[in-house]
Order: sequence, then structure tokens, then C-alpha cells
Amino acid sequence: MFDAQSSIPFNINGRSSNILDKPFSRLTNMPDYRRYLLEQGTGVDLHGKDETKAAQRAVKDAISHSSMIGLGSLFKIDSFKELEEALMVDVTIAAPNPEKVDGDAVLATLPEGNRRINVIKGGMMWPPENLDPAAKSHDVVIVNAVIVVLIDVEKVERK
Repeated sequence: MFDAQSSIPFNINGRSSNILDKPFSRLTNMPDYRRYLLEQGTGVDLHGKDETKAAQRAVKDAISHSSMIGLGSLFKIDSFKELEEALMVDVTIAAPNPEKVDGDAVLATLPEGNRRINVIKGGMMWPPENLDPAAKSHDVVIVNAVIVVLIDVEKVERK
């Protein structure tokens, strides 16, 4: 039976080592991202059912609620370029018709960091088909965004 806590010896550059003693990123040459911030936002397009516009507004809403001021207290950051290279902004958009969202246009609303996006089904179209005709008006699309800011701790020095 395999025990994840047991020692798994292997050889790196002629030295015996334990795979569980190393961060996964050092074994795979992948970034060692740590979550720093999570924020959510909502965007609405009141006329035109433009899901990309609503998604951009959702991202702007999410980032307007947050400040990454704490990064300077945790890490020694010498330049904006260094910070830019260490950040990954992971965006998830929930829209009624994910295929109608221009992901590149949504990511362009972010001010800094490396960026990636995942667009899933969600959000809301209003009015619904079964709404009483007396209550109906123009079409409205509502889109939600969740933004997670990660920092690659291998690229910045801890204080």
C-alpha cells in the first residue's frame, strides 16, 4: 500500500533526494503559484445582449474592489516588471452563451500580470421566455466574474 507521507527516494544530479521535500514546480519546471487574492464581480449590458461587454464590466467590477498593497509587505519587489512577471491573474467568466464571449477582449481589461481565462455557462438573460408579457422590457444580460491573483514565489524574494 502506498503511503503519501513515506519517503520516496530518487536521484537528482547524483544526490539522493526525497520527492516530497521539493515543491512540485521545481520538479516540473512549472511556476510555483500561490493564491494571493480572490474577488468577484458582476457586469450587465442593459441594451444589446453583448456578453463580452458584460464580462468586461464584471472584471472591472471585481478589480475595483481590491488592492494588492500587501505584496510589498510579503515580498522584496525591486521593479514593476518583476512584479508583472510573477503575477498570474486567473479569470473565470460565467455567461449565458460562453461562445459569445471574446476572452482576449475581457483579459485586455486587466491592468497587470500574466493572464488566463476560463469561460463557463452561467450568468443570466432577462427577460425569461415564460415571463408575463406585461413585465417584459428590453433584453438584459448579466455576467459574473471570479478573479484569482496568484504569485509565482520562485520569481520574487520573500522578506
